[in-house]
Amino acid sequence: MKITGLELFVVPPRWLFVKVSTDAGLVGWGEPIVEGHASATAEAVREMESYLVGRDPNQIEDIWQVLYRGSFYRGGPILMSAIAGIDQALWDIKGKRYTLPVYEFLGGAVRDKLRVYSWIGGDRPSDAAASAREKKELGFTAVKMNASEEMHYIDSFAKVDDILTRVAAVREAVGSDFGIAVDFHGRIHKPMAKVIAKELDPFHLMFIEEPVLSENNEALREIAHHTSTPIATGERMFSRFDFKKLLQDGYVDIIQPDLSHAGGISETRKIAAMAEAYDVAVAPHCPLGPIALAACVQMDMATPNVFIQEQSLGIHYNRGNDLLDYLVDPTVFAYKQGFVLPPQAPGLGIEVNEPYVREQAKRAHDWKNPVWRNDDGTIAEW
Repeated sequence: MKITGLELFVVPPRWLFVKVSTDAGLVGWGEPIVEGHASATAEAVREMESYLVGRDPNQIEDIWQVLYRGSFYRGGPILMSAIAGIDQALWDIKGKRYTLPVYEFLGGAVRDKLRVYSWIGGDRPSDAAASAREKKELGFTAVKMNASEEMHYIDSFAKVDDILTRVAAVREAVGSDFGIAVDFHGRIHKPMAKVIAKELDPFHLMFIEEPVLSENNEALREIAHHTSTPIATGERMFSRFDFKKLLQDGYVDIIQPDLSHAGGISETRKIAAMAEAYDVAVAPHCPLGPIALAACVQMDMATPNVFIQEQSLGIHYNRGNDLLDYLVDPTVFAYKQGFVLPPQAPGLGIEVNEPYVREQAKRAHDWKNPVWRNDDGTIAEW
């Protein structure tokens, strides 16, 4: 079997899909997207096509090494996301070729079910308590919410009070035996992150996420001294080499590599194994589409230190289209009491609705994240 070519589909609300075809008629699907940079990522995938055509798709590791190490310049969100989507598609082909789910090639399932969490509140968090209550009624056992809106390097305690008020309302709405994660989203700088992390301790959160930007990971040392809440980060880190120092420093409790950004199933599996050696948990980042989520679920099923999975059904970004729209059988992501069962279908375990993908690709998208400013006109982190 040989790879014959790639096709790319920019589809709403903000995703990019790749289809890898073979001369045996088997195809694999991947999701190589950097949110807000779909065109750049698509071009990076196209540049890699010449390394793929004519190759045996079974040789996933060697192809990964060629795509990563065969280039003098490597790493970063665009190139690693391009590799990620291709890697997902190759695993999809392999599973279909041998009629097995991908997790069976990764050592087999280590769990009977996988816990998932749901987003509430949106970019500018509001009505979070009511949303959390709704998610609990749907059977979820955990939610995640943004902490703040714009926040300067040093800002008013009134904004801190706003965060505490929202989190308190959510905790009251869902009770004590329910997971709440608060995402700082890298919006908050070290001076305020220390304050907020400390003030959030009484709510017994599941974790705080990206208390500072990943380029400021050295600040986690100081933040960790102000809180007993588990600290999570890693969605903007793209290879095991990026995670190496973070794990060595020892101030992170949960890493959140994204299987559409961090080199795909192959690389994220290695990152998770590194984390296990440092007694660190994994909660893969995935506010994306159905192929990305399917890839996460496959890796999660075979990875013992994964404890929960982000999923994007109903997330505030999914305007006009949601992840189930692109599947022939949306029941593969049927959540039962906040868990998903091991997929049984081969490959990534989903069947992409290709006619619908092609139709939606005519609409495409040019999604960009908003640009925020502080009260004084300076740029704020989104």
